[in-house]
Amino acid sequence: MAQELAKATVTLLDGRESGREITVLFNPAEYSVEYSASFQETAAPGLSNPILQFVNGNAQVLSMDLFFDTWTSGSRANVIDATRPLTDLLSIDGTLHAPPRVRFQWGVFQFVAVVERISQRFTMFRSDGTPVRATLTVTFKQYRALAEQLEEPRRNSADKTKRRVMESHDSIWLMAAREYGEPRFWRVIARANDVDDPRRIEPGQVLVLPPLSADQRREVDDAAGTA
Repeated sequence: MAQELAKATVTLLDGRESGREITVLFNPAEYSVEYSASFQETAAPGLSNPILQFVNGNAQVLSMDLFFDTWTSGSRANVIDATRPLTDLLSIDGTLHAPPRVRFQWGVFQFVAVVERISQRFTMFRSDGTPVRATLTVTFKQYRALAEQLEEPRRNSADKTKRRVMESHDSIWLMAAREYGEPRFWRVIARANDVDDPRRIEPGQVLVLPPLSADQRREVDDAAGTA
């Protein structure tokens, strides 16, 4: 017995029409999911490349082409009427003051997102110019609620005390740039480790890197401003 073909759907998750399901006319031939992260570049004297400091992860992006055709279906109606349920997902919902969240689902694959962008290309027309065939390039941007992200285990970051071993090619300035994003925070490391002369730290020495508080940031900024 032939297995029934699963059709891809887009379901509204909030707003006036929460729960409404949009079924695509034809399943996509393929889709892509993009993963990325943002890094800050910090220049350091004597290095040919800047130091990269992780800033944050970026939302995943789901992209696909969806095909619409009213000519071969026999209706030969304006294809815009068939694509409008998707293009309307970019409109502001009055109850949300923003476009609604949606869930794209095809078989076991699910993706909660907002529709970020739709490009509509018309490729066939009736004799009077009415479009009857179109391809929509749809871009979904992952949506994750703040509460959901805060529940995740916190990763190793600059708000927790760490220990680092000084390497022969390293310096306290480079260490500060890697951990705190700025070489000027070397004073925080020096103070935490009773370092009088940062140029005389021996390779192999273990240094404590404390959390960087707002007061410490202001103190370093004030010291830099009066230098």
